[in-house]
Amino acid sequence: MNFKRFGRPAVIAIAAGLALSSCAANEGAAPASDEASASTLTGTLNGAGASSMGAAQEAWRAGFQTANPEVTINYDPTGSGAGREAFIAGGTDFAGSDSYMSTDELAGTFASCAPNSKAVDLPVYISPIAVIFNVDGVDELNIDSSTLAKIFAGTITSWDDAAIAALNPDATLPATPITAVHRSDDSGTTKNFSDYLGQTAPDVWTEKASDTFPFSTGDGAQGTSGVVSAVTNGVGTIGYADASQAGTLSTAKLMVGSEFVAYTPEAAAEVVAGSPLVADRAADDLALELNRKTTNPAEYPLVLVSYAIVCNEYADAAQGELVKAYIEYIASAAGQAVAEESAGVAPLTDQLEADVAAVLATVK
Repeated sequence: MNFKRFGRPAVIAIAAGLALSSCAANEGAAPASDEASASTLTGTLNGAGASSMGAAQEAWRAGFQTANPEVTINYDPTGSGAGREAFIAGGTDFAGSDSYMSTDELAGTFASCAPNSKAVDLPVYISPIAVIFNVDGVDELNIDSSTLAKIFAGTITSWDDAAIAALNPDATLPATPITAVHRSDDSGTTKNFSDYLGQTAPDVWTEKASDTFPFSTGDGAQGTSGVVSAVTNGVGTIGYADASQAGTLSTAKLMVGSEFVAYTPEAAAEVVAGSPLVADRAADDLALELNRKTTNPAEYPLVLVSYAIVCNEYADAAQGELVKAYIEYIASAAGQAVAEESAGVAPLTDQLEADVAAVLATVK
């Protein structure tokens, strides 16, 4: 099935039609025996990419392998950029990425995909990005995007800076140097963080959104766990990380409109629900243009959507069936509930869940 550029209502209609067709085909059928309903899937599936969804991937792998005992799922949390590179080169069967594929990546070839086939971005994971900090005597921190941008660009260098003090009149801010910790690897979390700052503080953050941190200031750390460790073990540190891995670190409230807003899975989901699809992409690509400039305090704009990047047709049909089955599971209500329980992230909206199901129905 070749999609035109469906809007969300049309994609949902397709999903509903597929579901009705499936129900009609099975009406009147005898209940399947336990033996007949047992999984017949076998093989090994390799994925790599976003470290942000590491905890969720562990839970998804466990759930899928329990239901499909002859299948082995491997996921290497190497970072979004490395995951996309491995998938493009044919080293993995799918990628996890906190940023959707670039125009240049889409224009290339994908070694695991069938000739003349391409890859698509399917949202499977929604999480806030927490601004984490470790400052003696400071448990709560309010920050706006302009001040945050200046901290990470290296133009605000002390915790008692007047700009920070003005946002936190009740805090006792020490004259401690700021150590801003960023990702040293190519990271979709960095791309989302820099996209937020570039859209909301463009006079300060003049660099384009990128998987690579654009400034030479601050300290770099490998992966989400590396940033969390550096902030935890440092003095006067601040960083950004998937909120599911913030642990016991203090987290800042961001100014949204005229209010300071703490991250919650619900507020992250609200932003995603109001964000359109990226224009001018293939019809079955579900990349989202996140609404960073919201002024609604019910929404938390510093959010990431992680994508499962898969072929719409695989060179090896058997691997395609395994990929399809696994991604169907993680994007289903059951899979999303597992991720919510294990990582505290926001489940996909019913709308996104239906959109992803409709696209996966065409993967082969």
